[in-house]
Amino acid sequence: MLRYVVGVTAVLAFTSLEAQARYESQDVTVEIVDERGRRFEQFPVQTGGDAYRAYLQAERGETYRIRIRNHTGERLGVVVAVDGRNIISGKRSELDRREPMYVLSPHEREELAGWRTSLDDVHEFYFTDWKDSYAEAFRDRTAKGVIAVAVYREIRKEERYRKSVPPEASAKRSDEAGTGFGDRRYDPAVRVDFDAERYASSQVFLKYEWRETLCRKAVVRCERGRDRNRFWDDDDDLAFAPYPPRR
Repeated sequence: MLRYVVGVTAVLAFTSLEAQARYESQDVTVEIVDERGRRFEQFPVQTGGDAYRAYLQAERGETYRIRIRNHTGERLGVVVAVDGRNIISGKRSELDRREPMYVLSPHEREELAGWRTSLDDVHEFYFTDWKDSYAEAFRDRTAKGVIAVAVYREIRKEERYRKSVPPEASAKRSDEAGTGFGDRRYDPAVRVDFDAERYASSQVFLKYEWRETLCRKAVVRCERGRDRNRFWDDDDDLAFAPYPPRR
């Protein structure tokens, strides 16, 4: 069962443009997966230290989950934001330790499936055009297309373990991807006590884009000519006739 706390970031970095399926630090593994558990491909931009940034290939209309595994023998708190909004409160996130966060038990793996609307329910994440995104509904365009995770270790105190509480009562495509507020699903959570350290131990930033955008940015190598109309080159619609050879 998921656990989260309300109230009580780390720092980043990138490797070569080489496909990588997940980010793994000393503390956690972070993957973006579909409902069948298939990982969405990541393309690291730079790595090093306690931070990580990568592009993520999004697929239109696909429901996704944020899979996080705790590699440590201690509890960890994770503040998670999608498109700049905290996935528990829905409010603008700065990845701060005072924000609502999920708590992972030692060596636990959890999949965060959506925007939390109660202790019982979430509304699923899915990739969509930006105009259909949850963040755009609030006119928040400050962190478009970014899935962010900040990991916090717990301040060790005697008998600071969890305490449960009862449950509370597009026609035109865009170049920019966003995350929608999808179908409701049962996904129970309980409140717990967790005293987070002042600074995050690590952060993960995944910038998700449509494949055509990744191709245009040269993040991925895309074969030119495949599925290409030889009478209509979308990449160069103002091309002119070249001079004949040797003239």
